[in-house]
Amino acid sequence: MPLDPQVSTLLQTMNDPEAPPAHTLPLETIRQLVDTVGTMGGEVVPLADIKDLTIPGPAGALPIRVYTPSRQKSLPMLLFIHGGGWTTGSIEGYDRLCRHLAAQSGSLVVSVGYRLAPEHPFPAGLDDCYTAAMWLAENAASINGDATRLAIGGDSAGGNLSTVVTLLAKERGGPQLRYQVLLQPMTDYYEPGTPSLWENAEGYFLTREAVIWFWQHYIPDTSKALTPYAAPLRAKSLAGLPPALIITAEYDPLRDEGEQYASRLQEAGVPIILKRFDGMIHPFMLMAGSLAQGKAAIYFTAKQLRTALESKAKPLGL
Repeated sequence: MPLDPQVSTLLQTMNDPEAPPAHTLPLETIRQLVDTVGTMGGEVVPLADIKDLTIPGPAGALPIRVYTPSRQKSLPMLLFIHGGGWTTGSIEGYDRLCRHLAAQSGSLVVSVGYRLAPEHPFPAGLDDCYTAAMWLAENAASINGDATRLAIGGDSAGGNLSTVVTLLAKERGGPQLRYQVLLQPMTDYYEPGTPSLWENAEGYFLTREAVIWFWQHYIPDTSKALTPYAAPLRAKSLAGLPPALIITAEYDPLRDEGEQYASRLQEAGVPIILKRFDGMIHPFMLMAGSLAQGKAAIYFTAKQLRTALESKAKPLGL
């Protein structure tokens, strides 16, 4: 399909041919620009409660933000891991998306502020995210959550970290995760690169050069980048992982690796739902205030999450 007309209009306002590539700017400038994208997420949805906390992390206090959609007891939970190529992104930059997910799914959403590269390269951010998952499983009652209904999910690099945490949870025997929500996930190293990484290399907001820049800052050592804990598509087996929802976008450089990961999960017997949004770019769900399909994708994601976590009984297949 051609680009969605709303995407075309948006790109015309965002693409300045005279501006330097975003990944060549100073790191703090890039981080500010990435957080600005989150303000395109539409209205700031009010919730029953939003609370900033810190929990014990591998390197000290680890910040989390708890989005509580209602006063009901023992709510299902989603640990949300923000995107940004492991080097940018923040709790604040994903605030609107988390609000929407909490309100529409009825789940308590917990967003984690993990350490970023290059100051804290692999596996620092991964360690933080695994620690947050364990903390939620062990302390759910303290935030009115139900530890038996714990899901994990994230966007882009956050999708990568989410599914790697599920690999670690399987290997280490916990925490018990019911579902994974992978939104345009990064699942493989950039070499040799999928067809979509080359087809959508320029002109669609996220570029191939930016993907390379993210990887090189996250894991300078190529040998570590080729392990399943960095590139989960390279895992020998994905059997026994939680059921998954995977969202991809037609004009996203990461499209193929997300869809290949869905195929690997399905081949391993893991129940999956894969939905591609045609005409969309990366990260269209953060741009839901300007893109109707971004709103539709949030609604679809929240609906699947609600269904996956609605029963207190352990779902079939886990």
